[in-house]
Amino acid sequence: MKLLDSINSPSQLKNLNRHQLKKLSQELRDFILNSVSQTGGHLSSNLGTVELTVALHYVFETPRDKVVWDVGHQSYAHKILTGRKEMMSTLRKVDGLSGFPRREESEFDAFGTAHSSTSISAVLGMAVAAKITQENIGNNRRRHIAVIGDGAMSAGMAFEALNNAGNGNKDLDLLVILNDNEMSISPPVGALSSYLARLLTGRIYSSAREFSKQFLSVMPPVLEMAKKLEGGAKGLLTPSTLFEEFGFNYFGPVNGHDLDAIIPALQNLRELKGPQFLHIVTRKGKGYDRAEKDPILYHGPGVFDPSAGILPTKKPKKITYSQIFGDWLCSVASKDSEIVGITPAMREGSGMLKFANLFPDRYFDVGIAEQHAVTFAAGLACEGLKPVVAIYSTFLQRAYDQLIHDVALQKLHVIFAIDRAGLVGADGATHVGAYDFGYLRCIPNMTVMTPKDELECSRMLSTALECKGPVAVRYPRGSGPGVPLDDSALIPIKIGTAEKCREQIFDSEIADNSKHHKIAILAFGSMVQPCIKVGDVLNTSVINMRFVKPIDSDMLRTVVETHNVIVTVEEHVKMGGAGSACLEALSLIKYKNDCEPKFLHLGLPDKNIDHGDCETLLKREGLDFLGIKLSIENFIRQL
Repeated sequence: MKLLDSINSPSQLKNLNRHQLKKLSQELRDFILNSVSQTGGHLSSNLGTVELTVALHYVFETPRDKVVWDVGHQSYAHKILTGRKEMMSTLRKVDGLSGFPRREESEFDAFGTAHSSTSISAVLGMAVAAKITQENIGNNRRRHIAVIGDGAMSAGMAFEALNNAGNGNKDLDLLVILNDNEMSISPPVGALSSYLARLLTGRIYSSAREFSKQFLSVMPPVLEMAKKLEGGAKGLLTPSTLFEEFGFNYFGPVNGHDLDAIIPALQNLRELKGPQFLHIVTRKGKGYDRAEKDPILYHGPGVFDPSAGILPTKKPKKITYSQIFGDWLCSVASKDSEIVGITPAMREGSGMLKFANLFPDRYFDVGIAEQHAVTFAAGLACEGLKPVVAIYSTFLQRAYDQLIHDVALQKLHVIFAIDRAGLVGADGATHVGAYDFGYLRCIPNMTVMTPKDELECSRMLSTALECKGPVAVRYPRGSGPGVPLDDSALIPIKIGTAEKCREQIFDSEIADNSKHHKIAILAFGSMVQPCIKVGDVLNTSVINMRFVKPIDSDMLRTVVETHNVIVTVEEHVKMGGAGSACLEALSLIKYKNDCEPKFLHLGLPDKNIDHGDCETLLKREGLDFLGIKLSIENFIRQL
């Protein structure tokens, strides 16, 4: 029997010896590899944090002690050890296990994550709460641990939290673990770091350092010299200076795959008060050679055979919207030297790899720093350049103030290529791009477009180049309907103009067509194609609205004067979305007749949409062909 089969709770880890914990770690790594290969999901990051996860649950008393996993895509081992092993077969599927920590999923998930750099702020709040409620007193005091990667540590929010945490909080139980997976430790360095970590986290060193500070405090010049000597000596071996200046006690680096190093370090740190900082070094994809060699390829794979690895698909894939954007950017940049590309750590996902290779001097990956990305773009625009910010809808939310204050208020021409709009599938509610119409269209000077297919996406991006002020082109994840590009791909679309895709046809043999409802469907972006199919079946007019802002008021006027039922359809929350924009515009129109049209507003409901495949999720919410058709039929039946 495998050790892993006997573990249903972290408390059972405490019955294992060090040798057994190492065996368990290997079993856990093998299980993750086999499980993810069958379901898809994040692989490299999870293989890299196995020993850390085992050590944390072995040393600390979870769930009383709070562990927050920054981003959370490295939490699979945590889920398995906390009683969710049997559910791993449902990972990221409809009604299945989330790919990220969720408070409602388990008491061991102390904080819901998925966006980066939130962990330190969260655990600081928890630690302060423990102080207020006096749960930080006594032998059973509650500890609070943030596990954050080196990429997430680059974000400003992480440093804001560090700055706050180290400011006079010497009585908090707070530990930040930096999981540095961009370095490798050679055996000599690993041995030395293990020894240093044990020494520096030990009570003797900590007590001696504190006693020395108190003793020398009566002699400020001597104390200052001692600090310099200590910092200089330690700085020769450890990169401690930055975090010490924030008010943290820095320890490490520690080999994050060596339980003999990390467990004693955590045991020592568990007994210390005040903000502590542990630097561990791990390797993405650890234990699976293919993932170690190419952690990006194995970051979030689909289903694959572990023995063969990820193989090139034989079936040609449809071109994705991300590829459409990347090709467009390279094309226009080759003709215009003022165009620059910006991404907040999403080069591959946003389709910018080709641009980065062709135009390295005009390509900027700013790291996980969405706020900086937007204001950086504003600065470029001030000097006459044409910045294009490639960003996911869910991540643009993090830079909303910068979008309003630094770009729109100053009417700066910044192009936002917004990927992953609408439902995103397996990543779930944390990554859904269902709010951008609402938060973009309310901003003065903003232009917002959403394409119905690949060709229109390219044309809208070219339109964005011709706009004045900030402009957004919003497109979904994955591929479109498969419309090929032609010579018109770089021809702009007139700002604020919709497109009639289908006109309702009335039977000339019917004497009184007035008895039949005259129905117009106003469709946005990804909803245009299913709406055209619905229009063919129900015999309705179909309008591709194209612009969420400015809305084509002339088209709306024509539609309401010739139809008595108006249906708006969008892959976006209904509140504040494109349908709301249409209703706002229509409220300003004076109808020629006294009969105001009836309105049906279709979109995503006022709730979070969980993970699963997009086709199933759209069907659930009535936004597939059949759902749209039935909604219109039911609405007409009630008139």
